[in-house]
Order: sequence, then C-alpha cells, then structure tokens
Amino acid sequence: MTAPLPDIVASGKFLAKLAEPSWRDRLLPEFCKPYMKKLSEFLHAEKSAGNIIYPPESEIFAALEACHFDQVRVVILGQDPYHGPGQAHGLCFSVRSGIPLPPSLKNIFKELQSDGSPPPATSGDLTGWARQGVLLLNTVLTVAAGKPESHRGQGWEQFTDKILETLNRERDGIVFVLWGSHAQSKSGLIDGKRHEILTAPHPSPLSAYRGFFGCRHFSKINACLKISGFPPIIW
Repeated sequence: MTAPLPDIVASGKFLAKLAEPSWRDRLLPEFCKPYMKKLSEFLHAEKSAGNIIYPPESEIFAALEACHFDQVRVVILGQDPYHGPGQAHGLCFSVRSGIPLPPSLKNIFKELQSDGSPPPATSGDLTGWARQGVLLLNTVLTVAAGKPESHRGQGWEQFTDKILETLNRERDGIVFVLWGSHAQSKSGLIDGKRHEILTAPHPSPLSAYRGFFGCRHFSKINACLKISGFPPIIW
C-alpha cells in the first residue's frame, strides 16, 4: 500500500494531490524535505490572501497523472503555467478544448504541420500526447493569476529537477525536448549518452523565428523513438 503524504504537506491543503503510484512512490521523500514545507506554506499563504492560483488544485500534478513513470518516452519541458483564466490545466503548453490557442501553442502547431503532420485540430488540449508517453512538464507547477513567473524560486524547481534526475537515472532512451534558454538550462541533469536531447528556441512569437520554426523536432522525436525500439507518437 502506498504511504500517505506527510502531515506537513496535507496541512497545507494544497500539495496532497499526487495520487499516481509510480510517481508518488518515487517522489514521496521530497514531500518530507524543508523546501517542500516552505513551498506548501507559501501556496497556503497565497490562497489565504485571496490570490487566484492556476492550475486548479486537482490539476497541479496532471502531467504526472496523465503520463506514468514507466510510460514516459518523451519529455517536453515548459516554464510555468499559463496565467490567464481557464488556460492552465497542468500540462505544459496545453489548454483545454474550447480555450483559444495561446501564441506559443499556435506556433507549435504551425511547426508540427510543416514537419509533415496533418493540420492540427482546433483544440489545444494535448492530453492525447501525454497518454502516449509525452511528459508535458513545467519546471514551476503553479502561478498567480495574471502574474507570470510569480511562483518562481519558491521550491517547485527543486521538485521538478528531482523528476528529471529520476527519469535520467532510472530510464534509458528518453527524448528530452528543451525549447528556450530556461529549459536548456536543465540539460546538465540529463545524460546525453543514455538519452537524446533536442534543443531549439522557444516557440514564443518573440523567438520562434530564430530557429524554432524549421527545427523539425516532431519527426526527429519519432526517429529517435524508432531507434530506441519505441512506437512513434501520433501527433
């Protein structure tokens, strides 16, 4: 039986949401560390002050819930969640069906189509990717409404670094996709001899024309998976 999360987290009423066993068993020790207690207290204070936090509590760990540890074949690393109403739902770059596509996601779909995939659906919900083994992980898992990067430096980075370190250590042949300088700063956590690392500028309109467009990462991901003996992702 999986052990319950520590009381210091449960008392925060915000972080005791990770129920998926393959991740929970590996990450449980992190919830006992001082940085996680500090993070829990910070989020609880934010909520008590009436600040709106995205994504909803039940979706903070949605990336891990949708893509179990042993299923991960690809990691796409984002920065922090969307900060607009109804956008963030726990998967980096993704928005629920019916929500207008953010600019970065529009550019991701443009590159996907130019890389040989069929025209993308109008929905920006990338849950289908996650269920095929694409871990859509932000390095910071929460944000205050209307305030990008507002939860940066509060402890989430240490937690998500642990996720990357664990995948690097326990798995082989994963394709790590690092778009932009922030994601690329995590490359030191990945053994390039055991895993594939793909880098490009961020898909933001400010940088997409500097090399994100034309990077052909989606076809390259599937080529790498084929070499590792994995089936391709149906984008």
